[in-house]
Amino acid sequence: MDIYLNCDTVDSPLGTSGIDWILMDSDVDELLLLTNGSLSVADGQPLPSTTQKNNAGLVVTGLEQTCTKYFLGDVSGNILKLIHNMGAGNKRYVIAFDFDAETVSEPVLEVWDDINMDSVDSPVLGGGTPTSSWLLGFTTTDDLPGDPWIGKRLAGDTSNNYLLLNNGNGALTGEKTLYAQLKTVMPSSEISSGYSNPILVVKYAII
Repeated sequence: MDIYLNCDTVDSPLGTSGIDWILMDSDVDELLLLTNGSLSVADGQPLPSTTQKNNAGLVVTGLEQTCTKYFLGDVSGNILKLIHNMGAGNKRYVIAFDFDAETVSEPVLEVWDDINMDSVDSPVLGGGTPTSSWLLGFTTTDDLPGDPWIGKRLAGDTSNNYLLLNNGNGALTGEKTLYAQLKTVMPSSEISSGYSNPILVVKYAII
């Protein structure tokens, strides 16, 4: 499986000529999902430091906030790429999970505190309550998410807090590209602040 991010303004599927789909290196690249951007955290800028990312992060105000900017941190190019269509908009072709063979189980997208995949205790993932997660997702393999879209609150592997990337249609029978949309919504009740780096995980079984 390869993961691609649509860093174009055009909402068209992977493989469309002229569309800026970027292959993600899942070992080193990162997604910036908890920022509203700044002069240094912006499309085309070099990869920001932790301090720069913190300075561009969400500020607790007592009001609900939906992130307006989402970035791919492309390490090979030392550049931030704005994922134009990610977020609250009614866009379908945002993240592509490109499979080159069949699977035994349906691929699922989960979000965890860290690579150990054993906790969802950070404020961003609901402080141990997955239904309070800030990260929302919608499987767009078959359809647009709608306007406005709600989706599922993503945190761990509890029921209804992860995405079935084949839209509930089960394991893949051959090559197929699956799609999803994400957004970050910080609730008005949030009082915590600080650095957070949730891990997105795609799980599936193969022969």
